Amino acid sequence: MIMDKFKYETHLHTYEASACAKLSAKEQVRRYKDAGYAGIIVTDHFFNGNTNVPSRLPWEKRINLLAKGYENAKEEGDRIGLSVFFGWEAGFNGTEFLIYGLDKQWLLDHPDIMTWSVRQQYKKVKEAGGMVIHAHPFRERFYIKEIRLFPDDVDGVEVINIGNDNKTFDDRAEEYARKHNLLMSAGTDSHGIEIRHSGVIFDHKLKDINDFIDSMKANKQQLIRP
Repeated sequence: MIMDKFKYETHLHTYEASACAKLSAKEQVRRYKDAGYAGIIVTDHFFNGNTNVPSRLPWEKRINLLAKGYENAKEEGDRIGLSVFFGWEAGFNGTEFLIYGLDKQWLLDHPDIMTWSVRQQYKKVKEAGGMVIHAHPFRERFYIKEIRLFPDDVDGVEVINIGNDNKTFDDRAEEYARKHNLLMSAGTDSHGIEIRHSGVIFDHKLKDINDFIDSMKANKQQLIRP
């Protein structure tokens, strides 16, 4: 919290579920508490991304492992006073989306999710009251074969991502969001090794993930520009 404003991390990984993460969920929580954040959204990679959840396991076991980072973070957040919300990062051959507003039970009830297209994902998430944000849409990296844009199948765009190694990627994302009148979000894409942080700021403390979605839709967010 800074000057009666509340900072939130929107894009964060834990090594419980993301193969690329360097810190545990509880370590991430303490790190963000020390950095003055009011809360974080744990967005570990889904099974079509850089997950460390084995694909051979039954669906229920896989979902339980995916949610472990969030659950561990929530336990620590409740203990030290940091809000923790659940989300995930879905991947489609290098094109990635942050999903907010749905829970573990919803995932358990949709074992066919891995067969969905980007459009089907958006339709299903919206039907359930969730939100889809296109993560780092203009990032160029070895695992991203091509830049693919889906302005009709997202609610918004991550226009600041600390994981991007070229500011042009963020600039192009913001230009794209403005062109298509899409919501703008920002996040660190935290894996536990970052020096700089991003995220969004609100004038009020969020009650839950639905409050986050409603506040984003109302454009109440201020982007943290490092």
